[in-house]
Amino acid sequence: MESHDETGCQAPEGPILCVNNCGFFGSAATMNMCSKCHKAMILNQEQVQLAASSIGSIVNGSSSGNGKEPALAAAFDLQSGNVESKIVSAEPSIDPSKMTFVGMKTKEGPNRCNTCSKRVGLTGFNCRCGNLFCAAHRYSDKHDCPFDYKTAARDAIAKANPVVRAEKLDKI
Repeated sequence: MESHDETGCQAPEGPILCVNNCGFFGSAATMNMCSKCHKAMILNQEQVQLAASSIGSIVNGSSSGNGKEPALAAAFDLQSGNVESKIVSAEPSIDPSKMTFVGMKTKEGPNRCNTCSKRVGLTGFNCRCGNLFCAAHRYSDKHDCPFDYKTAARDAIAKANPVVRAEKLDKI
């Protein structure tokens, strides 16, 4: 019992709930917060420090940015642990419903034949008309393909074999 008095360590009286009322248990090492809330608080403190230094550099006129990046204005109350932050941008607001992502592929249903709606999976055949067909409907005469093969072939031949005309010779 004397070792507790010498070191100043005390056994916890019971589990302590997180001060942010998230439902998890906190510890004295993390200021009575759970690990997730403590990590978020540390991250917010770093952002506030970064924002304060960047605002200071902008005010002093030594900004190296192009002016299109958003500035973070934050207020931090150390005693209560509350963090309020908002993003102030020089650009007009953008509607997120109008944004499109180039690399994002939406999940589609199973691959089906365009004629008979049979599931084809990986064995489907892509036609030049842009549709997917099963083995029975893969040929252009079986699915009434609107693609004009004759014109495409004529254009390919004309492109591969350009017309060569010799210049006229002058008569002597």
